[in-house]
Amino acid sequence: MKIWLKNPLAIFIDDSTNAGGGIVVENRKILEVLAQDEQPSRDVDQIFDASEHVILPGLINTHHHFYQTLTRACPSALNKELFPWLKSLYPIWAGLTEDMIHLSTRLAAVELLLSGCTTAADHHYIFPEAAREALDIQVDAIQQIGIRATLTRGSMSLGEDEGGLPPRNTIQDEDSILADCERVIDRYHDEKEGSMIQVALAPCSPFSVTEDLMKQSAQLARRKKVRLHTHLAETHDETDFCIELFGVRPVDYLERVGWMADDVWLAHGIHFTDKEITRLGKAGVGISHCPSSNMILGSGQCRTRDLEKAGSPVGLGVDGSASNDCSNMIQEVRQALMLQRLRYGSSGITHFDALRWATQGSARCLGRNDIGEIASGKQADLALFKLDETRFSGAGDPLAALLLCGAYKADYVMVAGKWKVKKGHLNGVDLPELLEEHDKAARVLVP
Repeated sequence: MKIWLKNPLAIFIDDSTNAGGGIVVENRKILEVLAQDEQPSRDVDQIFDASEHVILPGLINTHHHFYQTLTRACPSALNKELFPWLKSLYPIWAGLTEDMIHLSTRLAAVELLLSGCTTAADHHYIFPEAAREALDIQVDAIQQIGIRATLTRGSMSLGEDEGGLPPRNTIQDEDSILADCERVIDRYHDEKEGSMIQVALAPCSPFSVTEDLMKQSAQLARRKKVRLHTHLAETHDETDFCIELFGVRPVDYLERVGWMADDVWLAHGIHFTDKEITRLGKAGVGISHCPSSNMILGSGQCRTRDLEKAGSPVGLGVDGSASNDCSNMIQEVRQALMLQRLRYGSSGITHFDALRWATQGSARCLGRNDIGEIASGKQADLALFKLDETRFSGAGDPLAALLLCGAYKADYVMVAGKWKVKKGHLNGVDLPELLEEHDKAARVLVP
């Protein structure tokens, strides 16, 4: 079926491309990008009048913790920095069940889709006794909702009794971790163009896994040809921890365990020296900038411009819903714009930069060249926004208005050529029922 999204109000695309005529989608892909007044080269089956819509490539979230939707604004974790924040939440997360993981994954995916996000990377590293096969549960939940996903098999193996941060009831032994990593890659990872589910390996952080697990995870990932992900350089506490336990700063540790490569993307990436940024860029290591979480936990500001200039791909992540505390991707793009202007100035960071991070930059972090752009041959992942609310009244530039005026919900969202959101409503999901079940599970987890 061919659909012509005709004459959009505005479209985010390469500056050299005149796309005023809109986009033709056929099946899962973008068939044509049309100049103003240009007609499709062949007859279409359906015309969608996009004259009131701003069209973006589907937004791509490169770092999340879906399960944390169950612990938003958790009383015991309020007003704390990263390490004490984590210590207050680890005992709660140890109580996760399979049903809780399924509900939280579905809820996060729904929230993301409604905000214009079509691809999400989730970092799940909690595998309590009641939910050892958490990644399998996530795959089922994701397939029910229909968002594109990179699910990372996270891990924690360094308990607090061995010098790590997490309590022993939240960690696993390393043989079990590696065996399950290999199992889920073999079962779920789809490397083909247009894949809906991919798997990456993601030891949680330097303060929650051993050096040996970092090395073995890298070896396994490269043997299986999947990507690697972890938290790094989020806080000064982490830097101090690495120096005390490993004798080196986080970037030196990253290189020592074989992770300084272009198949790696890091969450946060805040506290780097100039020389470290040069090394990361030369290696092509990607960075997921998580502005809301960084502000809520008071962690600091990612040096996005410097990292990009050095050669590192920069994408955006909403991070976990216990440190954001929402999963709204278009709001995260606005946060990135605002926070980065504090570092680089209002002329140094434009709305085009922030939108690029959330699309092309994020796709590069995930190692994908089939999403993140509106161009012929790319996957038909699109987010359409209307400017019909009071917050937009009087706006001049439609693309800038999305961020400056604070868009928070998409009107239509397409994933792989299929409408998942129409007129602000998600197809095939009983949202009131999901919200009720999710809230009940949250009250059990945090009485």
